[in-house]
Parts: sequence; C-alpha cells; structure tokens
Amino acid sequence: MDRTGKPTRTSPRGAATRSALLRAAAQVFRTVGFAKAGVSEVVSVAGASVGSLYHHFSGKADLYLALYEEFQERQQERTHQAVVEARAAGEGDPTRLMNIAARAYLVGCIEERETTRLFFSGDGPPGFDYQLRERLTAWTDRNVALFRKADEPVDEALLIVVSGSMLVAVAEVVRRDDVDARRLADDITDLLSTLQPRRRDQEVAPG
Repeated sequence: MDRTGKPTRTSPRGAATRSALLRAAAQVFRTVGFAKAGVSEVVSVAGASVGSLYHHFSGKADLYLALYEEFQERQQERTHQAVVEARAAGEGDPTRLMNIAARAYLVGCIEERETTRLFFSGDGPPGFDYQLRERLTAWTDRNVALFRKADEPVDEALLIVVSGSMLVAVAEVVRRDDVDARRLADDITDLLSTLQPRRRDQEVAPG
C-alpha cells in the first residue's frame, strides 16, 4: 500500500506537531499494536487535536507508513555509510561489501528493536506485508548489484534467497537479547557472503 498525498511544506509549529504525532503513534502502536490502536489515543498522547492529525495524515495507517518510511531512511543511511566506510578502508570485494551492508541492516534492526517489531510483527495496515517484502527486495537488489556489472541481468534466484533470508533474519534477531542478536547477525551475514550469482553459462537448461 502507498501513502496518500499530504502537504509536505509546513510551518515550524506544524512540523513540531507532526513529529509529536509520530512519536505518539510509535508509543501507542508499540503498546497496544496497530490493530487495537485508535486515533483518539494517539492525539491524547501527543497533546494534539484530531483535526491536527488529519491535517498531517489521512489516518492511523498513514501514521504507520510514515513511521516505516522514517525507519527505512535510517536503515538506508546505515547500510550506505557502512559500505562507504568499508570502501574508504580499502575494501573492494563485492561479496564482502554485501556482507557489510547486510550486517549494518541487521544491527540497525537490533538497535531499534522496538521500532523494528512494529513492522515485522504482522500487525500492520492491510497490504503492508506485501510492501515490506517489496521494499526489502528492492534494498537487496541494490546490494546484490554489487556482484554484477551494469549490463548484467539480475539473478532472480539469488535475489529471492537473500531477501527472504533477511526477512526471516530480522524477525529472529529482534527477539533476542543484544549479545545473542549480534552474534546471530554475524552468523547470518557470514553465510550470506558465501552465496554467489550464477553465470548464465552455469544455468541448467530445463528438461
């Protein structure tokens, strides 16, 4: 599902209200879950009015999606920064770079464990699970691209395996304590680093 359009240019006061609503929504969603949360609870925690909420958002689903977009932006920055730092340190191996990006994504999920659970618990707006898979697949595709040249086709099998593994991995690491979660993140990314894209001449013809 996509977010509906809402005004993007706001006054400083409007921006503060919007931020307060998002903080309140995150608190309410974490406490009672998305399905049981009500708009009235969100505005009460935010100290705002129902009218102000609908000025910035179309409803609680829009609040949820805005929180996810902010989370995803932070994850993109984490993985991007990890790869930039690795390259600056002399790392050029594409397998290692993908390993570093995947670990940064999982560590970000661990560091924002409560927020991550909001999106990987299955308790979201209708259609969100599909969007979550699509976004994670798109993120994986950008990292799998480290393996191939610009004119090479996508190895769809590799993309499915890596994105599916990451989806399950996130759900697992956020259930564990910090030390165990980071150990598991290391083990998972080490295994992912052993995957290699198939060359077209390696593919087995059907029949």
